Formats: sequence, structure tokens, C-alpha cells
Amino acid sequence: LMCIVYVVYRLIIDQILMDSTTATAELGWTIYPALGWEEVSGYDENMNTIRTYQVCNVFDNNQNNWVRTKFIRRRGAQRIHVEIKFSVRDCSSIPSVPGSCKETFNLYYYETDSDTANKVSPAWMENPWIKVDTIAADESFSQVDLGSRVMKINREVRSFGPVSRQGFYLAFQDYGSCMSLIAVRVFYRKCPRVVENGAVFPETLSGAESTSLVAARGVCVPNGEEVDVPIKLYCNGDGEWMVPIGRCMCKAGHEAVENGTVCRACGSGFFKPSQGDHQCLQCPINSRITNEGATNCVCRNGYYRTDSDPPLMPCTTIPSAPQSVISIVNETSLRLEWSAPRDGGGREDVVYNIICKSCGGGRGGCTRCGDNVQFVPRQLGLTETRVHITLINEMRVCVYVCGCMCVGACVRACAHACVSLPTE
Repeated sequence: LMCIVYVVYRLIIDQILMDSTTATAELGWTIYPALGWEEVSGYDENMNTIRTYQVCNVFDNNQNNWVRTKFIRRRGAQRIHVEIKFSVRDCSSIPSVPGSCKETFNLYYYETDSDTANKVSPAWMENPWIKVDTIAADESFSQVDLGSRVMKINREVRSFGPVSRQGFYLAFQDYGSCMSLIAVRVFYRKCPRVVENGAVFPETLSGAESTSLVAARGVCVPNGEEVDVPIKLYCNGDGEWMVPIGRCMCKAGHEAVENGTVCRACGSGFFKPSQGDHQCLQCPINSRITNEGATNCVCRNGYYRTDSDPPLMPCTTIPSAPQSVISIVNETSLRLEWSAPRDGGGREDVVYNIICKSCGGGRGGCTRCGDNVQFVPRQLGLTETRVHITLINEMRVCVYVCGCMCVGACVRACAHACVSLPTE
């Protein structure tokens, strides 16, 4: 069984196209016929005075009463939402009411590119009008509620689309109810500008259908970098962000702050060696940074890192010279043994190099030993504290045992022993 989880970010922008409650004068909507709907002053649920439309011809059969809004420009929207607040009289609470009494009404819309409607056009019927829905009340009021001044206001939201013309009209059709249109709010939805997964997504219009997913391309916040795939977020038909794909992470030298909305440069004494969600780290011992946004800390004077040392490792210094050099010599060979340096400079991986100089033959100074000198197990990079040297045709040699750390070139401290080979 596979479960697919969609993450929904409930951030919604309602862009109002028309709101009847903001009218300061008559709404002036068109009614048909003249003895159907009537515009009157009424009250909302907070007892504020508003302009409403009401109708109550329940004792007359074959009712077909329409009221049409003024032209509403869609302003680029592809899907329109309509919020309706209304009250409906309970038919059973009306004495002697005929069976034609209704507690529902119809909502329609008509698209056009300009405000061309008049009293007879578009015709007051379905087609050319497009029906959105038949709307029923969840609560209806009775004579008792009227006497007690109890307000039973219903709120319903419907949507329609796609719309493509410059604007539209709404119409409400009554066919035998006793009701009041208290408020009509027309709007479209946008997903707001948001910073999510380290990226900025622009304000995006919702799609034409309720199931639409409109892709928005994200841009990494400053000093952020995309990871894996181009980063996207989808705006659904209700103006909600969902289905995040990909992400951005702060690049090396920067860390995420303010809930991932900002990539801030590492401050003094801190660094970050690579891209990622992790925070800046304090410089290791014996190191420092030269500027903010550091990706590594440089060693202080006299301290070093080897090429293989990770950035988090403290900088170390040169080991002291090896101790207690012992030489054992015969006619053709020399065996050297020594002890590790007293101070390893903070390292556990000190190696030893052997330097051999020939000081015989009356030439005055010492020169490097020739190719006739052999070292077992080797001359350079010794991890053991001993070496066997075969000397051929050498009279006197000075051998240097150097404890080393390699930082490009080898930095070393040496101890030495000079010996003369016995002659027959």
C-alpha cells in the first residue's frame, strides 16, 4: 500500500472584485420582473446597516424572479469565488402557504468583454446564463425567530471557471422562496509570495479549475544554492501552496537563520566548509578566519595542517626532534634506533625521514651520500623508530633522524649522529 502525502501551506490571498457590504448608497442591481426582488436596507449578523435584496412572493405560483449585479471585471483571474450570506424563511412556518414555496435559489454567471447588459439582455434564462449551483439554506428562520429578533444567516461559497472574457455578471434566481440576500462578496484567489525550502516563490494566481495546480519556479534566497532538481511549488485552485519539489541550501560560508528564510554569512571566529543545512562551526584550536563568510579557518603562524587534515581538525605545530638516537656500526652498515619526540606538536601521525651525509675523503665539507647507500625498510616516511643503513665505500657519515609533518613540503625537526666506519 502506497500513501502519497501532499503538504499544504495554508496561506491564501483573497482579491476582492466586488463586495456588496461596502456600498455606501444603493446597489442599483437590475431586477426582473419589477415586482420580484426589492432592494432594502437591512442588517448583517453584527447589526450593521447594509443594502440587501429580498423577495417573498410565496403565495404566487410560477415565480421566476431575477436580480443581476453590475458588470464585474475579472482582473486576470481564471477562477471566480462567490461568498453569499443569506437568510431563508421556513416554508412550514408560513400559514396557508402553497406547496410551491421554496427554500432554495439558483446562482448564475454570464461572461462578456464589456458592460453591455440592459433590462432585456442577456435574456433572463439559463443559456445564455450559465448555472453555477442551486443553493439551499442550512438554517431557516420562523415567525418565532422574527419575534425574538434572532438572525439565522447562512454562508455559502461557490466557485466557477475557467473565465476568459474581460468580465462577467452574476444573477440570482428565485422561484418561490421568502429570502434575503444579505451580502455578496466576489473574489479570486492567489497564493501569496512565500519563502519555503530556502527559496522565494512569487505571488501566483490560482488555476482555472478547482483541481488545477499552477507551478511556480522558486529562486534561492541570496547565498543559497539549488539541491538536486529545479525547485518548484504548486498553487492549487483554492490559493494554497502545495507539493514542494526540490530545495535550496545555504552555500559554504553561510548558515540558515530566521526559519530558513535567510542565509547569513558566518561571523567572526566561525566557518562552514560546505553547502548544507548545518550551522557555522567555531574555528578549531590554533586557527582563525580573515573575513566573514569563511569556508575554512587558516592556521596561525607556526601552526600547520597536512593535506589530508579535515577542516575541523586543530592546527598543529612541528614536532620536536626525535630522542635518544643510538647507533650500532660495523664495517659496512649502520643501525639507528631512536625514541619518539618529547612533543609531537599535537599530532599522532609523526613520520621520520633519514638524511645521510658523507663527511670523509678529505673534501672538506659533507655532501649527500651517494647511490651506494641503502636504507631498510626505507629512507623516507618511516613509521618505525629504527632503520638499517648499508654503507659501501663510505668512511665517515652523519645521519639525521627527522620527525616530520607534511604540509605540501615536509616541516621537520631533526636529531643526528655522526659515525666513522671501522677499517681493517
